[in-house]
Amino acid sequence: MVSEGQGRTGATGNPLTRRLAGKRLAARAILYAEALIPLLLPVLLLAAGFLALVWFGYFRHAPFWLHVATLLAAALGLIALLLRLRGIARPSIDDADRMLEARNALAHQAIRVQDDRPAGADAFAEALWREHQARMARMIGALRTGTPEPDIARHDRHGLRAVPVLLAVIAFAFSYSNHGGLLADVVSFRAPAEAAPDVRIDAWVTPPAHTSKAPVFLTGNGQGQPAEVAREEIRVPQFSELTVRVTGGSGDEQVSYQVAGEDTVTAIRPGAEKPKDGKAGAKVAADGVRTMQYKILKDGTLTVDGRTWAFSVIPERVPEIAFDGVPKATVTGALEIGFIAKDDYGLQEAHAEIVPVDQPKDARPLYPLPEYRLDLPRRAAREAKGTTSRNLSEHPLSGKRVKITLVARDAAGQEGRSQPVEMVLPAKTFFEPLAAAVAEERQVFALDANQLPQAIVLNEALTIRPEETIPNLTHYLLLQSANARMRLARTDDEMRETADYLWEIALGIEDGNLSLADRRLREAQKALSEALVRNASDEEVAKLMKELREAMQAYMEELARQAAKNGQQQSAQQQGRVLRQQDLQRMMDQIENLARSGARDQAQQMLSDLQRMMNNLQAGRPQQGQGQQNDAMREQMDKLGALVQQQQQLMEQTFQLDQALRDRQESGDPMPGEDGEQAERQPGDNGGDRQPTDQMTAEQLRDALKKLQAQQDALGKQLGELNGALKGMGLDPGEGFGKAGREMKGASQALGEGEGESAVGSQGRALEALRQGAQSMMNQMQAMGQGPGQGMPQAGREGRDPLGRETRAGRNQGPDTGGPEAIPEEFDIQRARDILEEIRRKLGAGATPGLEREYLERLLGIR
Repeated sequence: MVSEGQGRTGATGNPLTRRLAGKRLAARAILYAEALIPLLLPVLLLAAGFLALVWFGYFRHAPFWLHVATLLAAALGLIALLLRLRGIARPSIDDADRMLEARNALAHQAIRVQDDRPAGADAFAEALWREHQARMARMIGALRTGTPEPDIARHDRHGLRAVPVLLAVIAFAFSYSNHGGLLADVVSFRAPAEAAPDVRIDAWVTPPAHTSKAPVFLTGNGQGQPAEVAREEIRVPQFSELTVRVTGGSGDEQVSYQVAGEDTVTAIRPGAEKPKDGKAGAKVAADGVRTMQYKILKDGTLTVDGRTWAFSVIPERVPEIAFDGVPKATVTGALEIGFIAKDDYGLQEAHAEIVPVDQPKDARPLYPLPEYRLDLPRRAAREAKGTTSRNLSEHPLSGKRVKITLVARDAAGQEGRSQPVEMVLPAKTFFEPLAAAVAEERQVFALDANQLPQAIVLNEALTIRPEETIPNLTHYLLLQSANARMRLARTDDEMRETADYLWEIALGIEDGNLSLADRRLREAQKALSEALVRNASDEEVAKLMKELREAMQAYMEELARQAAKNGQQQSAQQQGRVLRQQDLQRMMDQIENLARSGARDQAQQMLSDLQRMMNNLQAGRPQQGQGQQNDAMREQMDKLGALVQQQQQLMEQTFQLDQALRDRQESGDPMPGEDGEQAERQPGDNGGDRQPTDQMTAEQLRDALKKLQAQQDALGKQLGELNGALKGMGLDPGEGFGKAGREMKGASQALGEGEGESAVGSQGRALEALRQGAQSMMNQMQAMGQGPGQGMPQAGREGRDPLGRETRAGRNQGPDTGGPEAIPEEFDIQRARDILEEIRRKLGAGATPGLEREYLERLLGIR
C-alpha cells in the first residue's frame, strides 16, 4: 500500500471522501474544544468570583488601597490563566479518524481504509482492495460526531467549581437590596460611606367603607415620584384614611401632607401604639415599625422620605332631604310625613326633628323632644322616597304648634336638613269632657314643671261638684289619688310618673281598655321595627312577631267591642270594603316570612305600611253628623262612577259610527236603508231594535253622530251639578273636573259638526280627566276620614291585598312586574327560603373553600 498522503490526494473526487472531510473537520473542532474547556474553566470561575465581590458591595466599602490591590490581583490572575491557553496542540486528521471510529464503534479502521490503496499494481489485488473498501464503506454509513466531552471532573475531583457560581447567583440577588453593589463600583474610587440603615416604606389609602371602593396602594407600584417631577393626581373619596408604615431606618424619615393652596405643611407623626401586653410593645419597638395615619379632607401632596404623591379629593356631598307634601294627621291622631331624600353614597338614617314654637325660655319640660324616625325603603339607598306614620299623641307637645325639620345622615356623619314646616302636632281627640280636662291638666306641668301648682288647681276644680261632673266613683277616686301624687312630687322623676298616671286616667275615662290595647300594639310595632333595622336574630324576630300578633288580636277584639258598644253596625256592602282580620293576619305572615328569608328591607316596608293602616283605622266612636256626611259623599261618588261609565259608552258609540262613516267614504258606495222608518232609528236611540251600521248610508251615519250631541251635553250638565255638590261638602274637585268639562264641551261641538274623530279624541281626554278628578276626591275623603270604610284602606275585596293594591289574582295577567310597592308572592318567599337553607347547609358542611366561605358568610350577615 502507498502512504496515507498519497491515497488521500488521489481520491478527492470521491463523494464519500468529501463527506469524510467534513466529518473530520467537525471532529477536530470537538477535540480542540475538549482540550480548551478545562483550561478556560479557571478563567470563567475567576470572573464569577470577581462579579460576586462586586455585587456583594466589596468595592463600595473597601478602602482605596485594597480596591486597587484587588483589581491588580484579578488582572494578574486573568493574564496567567490566559497564557495557559497557548500550549494547546491542534488535533491531527488521524486523531479525528480515531475519535470517529471510537464513537461510532467501527472495526478494522473502516475510515482510514477509504484513503489507503495497495502498493502493488496487480489487477487481482486492485479488485480485491476495491471490494474491501466497499465493505468498509457500508460499515461507515452515517457518522456521528457528538458533542465535546472535556471530562472536567477529572480536573476538579471535589467539585469546587460550583462555589464561585453559587456565590455569583447569591450576590446577584443581594445586589437589589440597599447594601448591594453595582458594576460601576469597580471604576468608582471613593471613600467608603457609612452604611445606611435598611428601611422599608409602605403607604396606602383606605376609602371609607360606605363608598365600597378598593384601597389604593401607593408604594410598590412605581407611583411615587421625586418632588421636582410632574405627577398625576390620585383621586380618592373625602374622609379616606392615609396610612404610612415605616419599617427599620434611622427614625428620621419625614412624612408630611401639604394641603393645596396652603403654605403650612402638616407633619404626620406615628400614632400611639396600644399593645395587648408588655411583650408586644417591646417587639414593636425592637422592630422599629412606625405607623402613621392621616385623614384626607382636602386636595394636597403627600411626601414620604423624598417621594411625593398628589391627591385630588372627591368631595362627599351632604345628604339632601325634603318634604313630599305637607305633613298631615291621620284618623287616630298620628303624624304622617312623606319625604324624598338622596345621597351620593347612601343614606344611613333619617328622622324628623320636632321642636316647640312658643315655649317660654325658663320652661322646664319633663319629657325630651319626641322622636320620629323615618322609614327608609332600603338600607344605604342613594335615593329614597316614602311615607312614615307615627303616633305621637302621648307626648305632651301634641296639640301644640311645633316646627318640624327633616334630617338625613350618611355614613360619614354628615347631616342634611330640610326647610322647616310649622304645624299643630296631631293630638288624640277626647270625646269625654272629663278625659279631655285630665289630659290638659297633665299637659300643663309636663311641658313646664314650674306650672305644677296650676295643674293642682285644675285638678281641684274638676272635683268641686263630683256628683254632677263625675258620675263614675272610680274616676273620682283616681283624680283624688292623682291630686295627692302631684302634691307629694318633688323631683322630676316623681312628677314624670305622676304625668304618666294622669294620662292613664284620661285614656281609661275616654275609651277604657281600647287605648291600652292601642298603646301595646304601637309598642310591639316599634320593637319589631327596631329589631329589623339592627338585623336581629331570627329567634328575636319570631318572639317579637308573636308579641305583635297577640297585641293585634287584643286591639282588634277591643275595637270590635267598642264599635258594638257605640252602636256602629256597618252594612254588608261596607263590611266587604274595609280591613278584615284575615287580611291583617296575612300581612303579618308575610312580614315574618320576609324577615326569616333575609328580605329585611321588604319586611320593614310592609311593617311601615301596616303602621300606616292602623293609624288610619277609625277607633269606632262616631262623630256627630259623620254618618250622614258619609252617605252624602258616597252618593256623589256613585254618581261620578255612573257618569264615567256613561261617558265611556258614549265614546264607544261615537267611535263605531265614525269608523262606519269612514268605510262608506272610502268605498264610495253608500248602502241604502230598507225603508225610511228604519233609517230614522240610530244606534244612539234607546230602542231595542237598533239598526246595524252596515245597513246605514253615509248621510245617516253623519246624522247619527249629530244626534249624540244631546247626550254629550247631558253628561256635561251632570258633571257641573256634581262639581257644585262636592264643593258644597268642602271638597276641591281640582283641575281634573275643570279639564273634563272643557273636553266634553269640545266633544259636543265636534259631534254637532259630524266630526267623529275629533269627538272621540275629546271624549278620551275627558275620561282621563274624570278619572284623575275621582282619584283626587278619594284622596281628600280618606284624609278627612270619610268615604268608603271611613278613611280605612279598601281591602279584603277580591283581587286586592290588605293595602288595597291589585294582586296577581286580581289582575289575572301573568306574573307581577314589580314596582315601588311590589310585595313578594309566596313563590318568591319560598324560593328565598330555599336559597337561605342551601347557604346554611354549605356552611355547615365544613368543606367550603376559604374565599367561598367568606362570601357565604357575608350573604348571611355574619361578616
